[in-house]
Amino acid sequence: MSEPIWKKSGRHEVPEAIMRFLAGQDVELDRELLPFDIRASQAHARGLARIGVLTDDQASAMCRELDALARAFDDGEFVLDARFEDGHSAIEAWLTERLGETGKRIHAGRSRNDQVAVALRLYLKDRLARLSALCADIAEVALRRADSERGVPLPGHTHLQQAMPSSLGLWWAGHAEAFVDNAELAASIRDWLDASPLGTASGFGVNLALDRDGVADELGFARLVVNPQTAQAGRGKVELRAIDALSAATSDLRRLCWDIGLYASQEFGYVTVAPEFCTGSSIMPNKFNPDGVELLRALHASVAGARVELDSVLSLPSGYQRDLQDTKPPVLRAFGRGLEGLALVPALLAGLAWNHERMRDSMAAPMHATDRANELVAEGLSFRDAYRKVGDELEALAERDPADSLAARVSPGGCADLLLDRIEARLRAIRVDEY
Repeated sequence: MSEPIWKKSGRHEVPEAIMRFLAGQDVELDRELLPFDIRASQAHARGLARIGVLTDDQASAMCRELDALARAFDDGEFVLDARFEDGHSAIEAWLTERLGETGKRIHAGRSRNDQVAVALRLYLKDRLARLSALCADIAEVALRRADSERGVPLPGHTHLQQAMPSSLGLWWAGHAEAFVDNAELAASIRDWLDASPLGTASGFGVNLALDRDGVADELGFARLVVNPQTAQAGRGKVELRAIDALSAATSDLRRLCWDIGLYASQEFGYVTVAPEFCTGSSIMPNKFNPDGVELLRALHASVAGARVELDSVLSLPSGYQRDLQDTKPPVLRAFGRGLEGLALVPALLAGLAWNHERMRDSMAAPMHATDRANELVAEGLSFRDAYRKVGDELEALAERDPADSLAARVSPGGCADLLLDRIEARLRAIRVDEY
């Protein structure tokens, strides 16, 4: 490991084993954050030049070398590894090696707390934008299929028991609206955390007239985190809210995949999953399992676990505490795995093949009971009397056609009036915001 940037002359040496423990996973994790840390360092250098701490030439040289570092990192020529304590020290080491005394000046007016806080917010803005776009992609496929399959009967279930005739249109539209909700939530939380903590240093400000607003504008932030103490207290808090947005999406994905896995079983036989999402058994030659669906269903567990881990770290007083280093692993892990899985969902949904005949044949006569009760109500009978009357005559419903049931379900949002245009309008608004 290179010499720590905090080392002072004449002080004791920290044993290598303790240094490895203190560094933790920072080097590996900071590979995700390094591009954002580089961007923030460039903006910081230009901000220092605007207040006279650096000359324009010094700031330009720093930004030029940071561009070189970004290229070297992207090309694999520079590897963030155990030579460095973390990504922050790697940036300073790179600049010092190439610019000598000028490189050492990059840290004026900022702390590593600054660097990680701003890099994480930039990272989360990027990942929440991706999350919103992926949720919109999922909703897009579901809406398209809701429109094309709106009149296809699908047995509706509650308590895993047959309930009422439903339709593929209603099923698809329900999942589409859920993911529109999730896309909006991700965008909303992105806007909520769109504030720059850079320039608050260790949580008390610095005795330099930093151009915090100018640096925030350059980095694309909407505003400042004004108070230095709040900037420090925001560590973990913003990550929690970001994971909440991811959790909402993976929770709805879990329900969606539960439906698909259930409907794909031989006992239901309603749908066939595309073969690219399936694998075989190591011992049973007859098996072809929807493993992709099942692992997407399990994805929420990773996100929920990361949230608990993160929340457990945050029982802290005001001011920076080294515990906050351990907020990075869960949030980076959750977004890495979560976005990877969500990106597969549009293709999964587009490839589902429904067995229309099997779904229609599965509708037993009692499923029409609620429709018949409501018909009697429309004829003047009280609902409770209609409920009892129909309950005593269930087999008389055997000749009813599911298509008639769907056509009669005219309540707004029901099978005969899905209001897809309203869900579509919300989705289009999200798409506009993406650009």
